[in-house]
Amino acid sequence: MSSEIPANPLALAVLALCFERPMHPYEMAATLKRRHKHESIKLRYGTLYTVIEMLTSRGLIRSKETSRGGKRPERTVYALAPAGRDLLRNWMRHLLAEPAKEFPQFEAALCLLPVLPPDEAVALLRDRHSRLAEKLKQMQAELNDILAMTFAEVAGSDEELPAPLLGLKFPAILVVESEYRLTLLKAELDFVTELVRRITEEGWGPAPLWRDMQASCEREYQRENAAAARETASAADS
Repeated sequence: MSSEIPANPLALAVLALCFERPMHPYEMAATLKRRHKHESIKLRYGTLYTVIEMLTSRGLIRSKETSRGGKRPERTVYALAPAGRDLLRNWMRHLLAEPAKEFPQFEAALCLLPVLPPDEAVALLRDRHSRLAEKLKQMQAELNDILAMTFAEVAGSDEELPAPLLGLKFPAILVVESEYRLTLLKAELDFVTELVRRITEEGWGPAPLWRDMQASCEREYQRENAAAARETASAADS
């Protein structure tokens, strides 16, 4: 049996849910959505079932029971196997302790910034700033709301909770990923604010060289494109 860590974070979520208690796939998806974990881990039903099949085939989770309720299709409940529990803990240790290189789309755009002229880049960054500020406000309000709720209010009527938890305030540890996203969002907002200021007030880039480079590439593209169009037209005439 392989102990290699899977690449899909959804597999980590399935292992964690089965560590909490045995669940069927529909309950897993519903729990992730109800707890807003799908905002941190991409959730697709097709991928979820593929992940469950992979974890089962590797002996990391096991089928505990299959039931049918009314006219609903059969539902298989999955439980965490010992190998899955070990992998879950090792995976979590690795993710928490080891920084990993990720490839955000915004970083990709920044590394190719000379494709656009400075004035257009500034206008687009200002648009991004407005969207980031609005998103930051929305996320902060949502976090404040959930931290003001009780366990029972967040869980809803579909989830059974131990009696001692029912009246407790929802603990911050269960939404710590939201605090992380807020911190990143604030940092990005600050970065965009400063970048726009540097370009517009300090001519960062330097802006004249940036503008000339972009214009030169654009002229060369137009020249090549016009030549290709002439060749195509000439071939069509002949």
